[in-house]
Amino acid sequence: MNRVVSRMERRHFQYINGSFNIELVSGTRGEALTSRRAVESGQRAVLPVSVEVDQYAKEVLDFSSHYGSENSMSYTMWNLAGVPNVYPSSGDFTQTAVFRAYGKWWEQCASAPPAFRRTPQGFHSQDYLELAFEEPVYPTAVEVLETYHPGAIVRILACSLNPFSQNQPSDVRWEVLWSGEPTKVLSPQARQFSPSIKQLSFPTNLLRLEVNSSLLGYYTELDAVILRGVKERPILSLYKMPVIDIGDLSDSEEELAELGPGGPGGDGRNDGGNGYFDKLPYELIQLIVSHLTLPDLGCLAQTCKLLHQHCSDPLQYIQLSLQPYWARLSDASLDHLQARCALLQRLNLSWTGNRGALTLTGFSSFLKVCGSGLVSLELSCCHFLSEACLEVVAQACPALQELNLASCDRLHPQAFTHISKLPRLRRLVLYRTKIEQTSLLSILTFCVELRHLNLGSCVMIEDYDAVASMLAARCRSLRSLDLWRSRSLTERGLAEVTSGCRQLEELDLGWCSTLQSSSGCFLHLARALPRLRKLFLTANRTVCDSDIEELAANCPALQHIDILGTRMVSPASLKKLLAACPKLLLLDVSFCSQVDARVVQELSALFPRVDIKKSFTQ
Repeated sequence: MNRVVSRMERRHFQYINGSFNIELVSGTRGEALTSRRAVESGQRAVLPVSVEVDQYAKEVLDFSSHYGSENSMSYTMWNLAGVPNVYPSSGDFTQTAVFRAYGKWWEQCASAPPAFRRTPQGFHSQDYLELAFEEPVYPTAVEVLETYHPGAIVRILACSLNPFSQNQPSDVRWEVLWSGEPTKVLSPQARQFSPSIKQLSFPTNLLRLEVNSSLLGYYTELDAVILRGVKERPILSLYKMPVIDIGDLSDSEEELAELGPGGPGGDGRNDGGNGYFDKLPYELIQLIVSHLTLPDLGCLAQTCKLLHQHCSDPLQYIQLSLQPYWARLSDASLDHLQARCALLQRLNLSWTGNRGALTLTGFSSFLKVCGSGLVSLELSCCHFLSEACLEVVAQACPALQELNLASCDRLHPQAFTHISKLPRLRRLVLYRTKIEQTSLLSILTFCVELRHLNLGSCVMIEDYDAVASMLAARCRSLRSLDLWRSRSLTERGLAEVTSGCRQLEELDLGWCSTLQSSSGCFLHLARALPRLRKLFLTANRTVCDSDIEELAANCPALQHIDILGTRMVSPASLKKLLAACPKLLLLDVSFCSQVDARVVQELSALFPRVDIKKSFTQ
């Protein structure tokens, strides 16, 4: 549903003592000059009335994650299309958009990869969503209706591309309308978030919201987004600040020829104004340079030959995260970096290359030169990927141990067969992909060194019991397994995987509705996995006191447990669990009917180290 509201706003001027003062929020430069001439000639000037348009999102185009199911509307990003469903009410409502994670607990798990170096201090984004609106406008405001645990939004961007147009521009531009740091809003109540935004030199009907939920106490929930703008070009938007592009990493031979060894015009044999910087040990200069971001490296490399040498040293590019520069990364960018990445081991291309910015040619050319030593490759939300791209990964990266394809939901199912050619894989993330059972079983047959496997929301897999059986037979060193919303998993499959993969420390069985406590599957799980640190049994209404007490008796290392939605767990069994698990940090008892707010308050007072979650609705 889409609603467009037009509002008329007056513009006026004052003429005082022969001078003029014009108030102009929008309009063209020519209109302003016309008004000025009218003032100077003593005539009454009437500036044109600008129509301001309010729009709710027409369509959700893309997103990195969501809490809901791919075949439902509950807690999915698709709820952001149209008018508000919940606002101004506050609380936990299924009609809102909810991302998959919150807080710092997910980052602390063994399955989380280590952070990349050189991430710019201003880049905080963990998730994103993209929204299309009916009419392109010059934005005057963006309003986000947050209905539960607000404060996650860290960037709002606008795109020059019209997603509904048949004629697409060759150059797609993204501009940051607003950015900020992650915040912790003390109140979980609803709010209308409308930050002050910059003006654009182009109209837009494509917005991108990026979020960071690491400081939030629970899941953030978004209800609607309003784009307010005018159709006429505002005067102030005629001026555009330059941005540092990662294309600056390239240096022409002419530019370098003008630079001396120690600085512009210097010969390196005396201080030449450089304070004897060139006399420092090579390793010390390398250490100093290692703290720079990628664009800063490119700028510094253009100052002198000495620093160009240091900024081009392959040791500076052992790990490379290009995710912060997703809006500007292109084939040319990879080409500029290619000569410097001979020792590359970890590469993050997540979010990059969409809408034609990267091609198979540029991607494959880079990997064929720089991929032989790669052990980690992050490709989440990379919609430029094709079967040919994964074939290149399999051929060019024989040492690969980590591969992340989360939310690459446009990859053809047949493409995943190439992953089985990477036998050294230890971490594989296939969240929200269209991988099918045949391809997955082939991967599990050959990738026997897997330690971490994420199959959350993989809706094309028909028989998760068959997958569990193969895991038990081939991947006995598995440490973490995410089976979020694996609807076909039964107690038989769970029994096999817990018996065969005894080293499991993390197990996500959230929304696996076919599992029944009455079968004894959770009792067997607790007895088989003494190393368990994270267990999510989200929305399994059959979890009962005996299951909780068995966990308390057998899993003392538990740190995170989620039993949201059960009606059969009492405060007494929770107290036993909290007492028996001294490392417990997170306990989610939302919508547990026997555990009310008073019980949560009492347990929190007894066990202050544990963050006990209890959501609410109003």
